[in-house]
Amino acid sequence: MKPHRKKRLGIILFIAVGLSLSIGLTLFALSQNIDLFYSPTQVAAGEVPSGQRFRIGGMVKDGSFLSAQDSLRVEFITTDYVNDVPIHYEGILPDLFREGQGIVAEGSIDTAGIFQATRVLARHDENYMSPEVKAALEAAGASTENHSSLVEK
Repeated sequence: MKPHRKKRLGIILFIAVGLSLSIGLTLFALSQNIDLFYSPTQVAAGEVPSGQRFRIGGMVKDGSFLSAQDSLRVEFITTDYVNDVPIHYEGILPDLFREGQGIVAEGSIDTAGIFQATRVLARHDENYMSPEVKAALEAAGASTENHSSLVEK
C-alpha cells in the first residue's frame, strides 16, 4: 500500500472510531435521564422492577391524603380508577395539589410496593389533564365522563 493511501486510511479509521465513541457516550448519557411513564394498573401488574426510576400518573384518590405533623412527609394514593398505588413523598407539594386532581410523580417503587416520589407535579388549571394521565385513564377503561372531577379540554 502506498504511503498516501495508508495515511488516508488512518484518518478515516480515526474519524470512524471517534464518531462511534462520541455517539456511544451520548446514548449512554441520555439513557440515564429517561423516565418512562406508567399507569397505576401497569405498576400493580408488576411491569416495573423495584428500584427503577419512572413516572406514575393518575388521580389522587379522595380521602387518601395523610400529612405528618412534624415534617414535610406526605402519603397519598394515586389511582386510575382500576388500581391504586400508594405514594410517599417528602417535600413541598405544588399549590394545585389536592384530592381528586390529576398528578404525575417521579421516583421509584420499593420492595414493599410503595412508590417513593422524588418530585410531584400537579395540573395547572381546571381544564388541563396531562396527556399521559389522560391516556392511562382511557387505557384502564376509566373514561373522563365517568368521574366528575375530570374535565376534558
